[in-house]
Amino acid sequence: MNKKTLLIAVFVISLIGLAIVQYQYLGIGLNLASVQFAKKVETASKAIKEELRYENKLTYLIASAVQQDTTFFTTTPDSLSQSAHLFFEGFLKDKLEKNGIDAAFVYQLKSKESNVYLKSNKQFNEDVKIYDYNMALEGYIPEVLGERVYLNLKFKNLNRYFLSKLNGLTLPSLIFLVCIVLITIWGFRTFYWQQRIIANTDDFINNLTHELKTPVYSIQLATKILEEKTKDGDKTFLNIITQQTKRLGSHIDKVLELASMDRKKNVFQLKPLDFKPVLVKLCKEFEALVSLEQVGFTFNLVDSDYTILGEAFHLENTIKNLLDNAKKYAENPIIELNSFKKNNHLIIRVKDNGIGIPQKDIHKVFQKYYRGNQSNLHGVKGFGLGLNYAYTVVKKHNGKIVLDSKENIGTTVTIKIPLNES
Repeated sequence: MNKKTLLIAVFVISLIGLAIVQYQYLGIGLNLASVQFAKKVETASKAIKEELRYENKLTYLIASAVQQDTTFFTTTPDSLSQSAHLFFEGFLKDKLEKNGIDAAFVYQLKSKESNVYLKSNKQFNEDVKIYDYNMALEGYIPEVLGERVYLNLKFKNLNRYFLSKLNGLTLPSLIFLVCIVLITIWGFRTFYWQQRIIANTDDFINNLTHELKTPVYSIQLATKILEEKTKDGDKTFLNIITQQTKRLGSHIDKVLELASMDRKKNVFQLKPLDFKPVLVKLCKEFEALVSLEQVGFTFNLVDSDYTILGEAFHLENTIKNLLDNAKKYAENPIIELNSFKKNNHLIIRVKDNGIGIPQKDIHKVFQKYYRGNQSNLHGVKGFGLGLNYAYTVVKKHNGKIVLDSKENIGTTVTIKIPLNES
């Protein structure tokens, strides 16, 4: 099973599990609502029985309607029965609402032998799920009629009624569930879309670097032939071409390495390394290179042993990137490189007098592809990879890189790498 199938399976199972849990919670909520409803009906029935216990206008009207006694009423028995029904139904509705029950209901006032005295005009169908509640009346009405009288209340589709009361919970739950599903699907689509972009980018990088290596190899070959035919005193510029061609080749390799790092491949083989000879060679090469330009460069490498667990190629490229940046972003560059040991760490510091970086942008400079608003000054072009590469390399060496900069004053970049104590 590949990763995509596994992720989809986990998502579907999680979604089904969440739906089941929500359904279980809904069932528990409905059961609790049913218990609470029964308690409310019980409380309402006590109030109804108490009100119907004594002789009053309502109980007298009901008793007269049941007995069809119109002695004190100027109306027909049917009209009297209808009036009694309307007043009685209004009374029941009022008592139920006062106890928090506003569900639809029907009633029947009947004897023990199921003789119906009064009832709602419309009754519920038998195929509908009905909650049935009976109460035995006491007092005036049973005494007048000379038999036991029962009031039967019926409520239908209580689950639908309870759900309408739980809309404040169920509706947001459904909305949130739908949002989770949509966001997750969007996340999956975005993830795999990015995966395709990464794959296409890798193919592009591989093809591009292959195409670049061919002319670099040709330049190296041509330079070597020229060196053999040139006198020793005239080889200065050829040496510069050779150095820069090698450097270009290393940059091409760096692009490939960056792509590998993005894919989280283990491209670093950290081994015990005395980095001082590498740093000395690097500084001398840079000094020779900038001697032909109006660049002031000094370096001071304190202490004799810079043994670290490191990878020379990437660390060397990192220092070169920092020196290049120091040279590019200044009108009349003055660059200092200092290195020393402190608290079991190797400290390498590159300082320049360049245009600097605004404080609001300092936390962004190590991001890939980020280039500040000033990056295109002085004809300087780039892709925003240098500092990100440096940050990645130093991090892989368990070190830290810190940048301190002031606009129109300069920038200082400090690298701190643990020394190899063993």
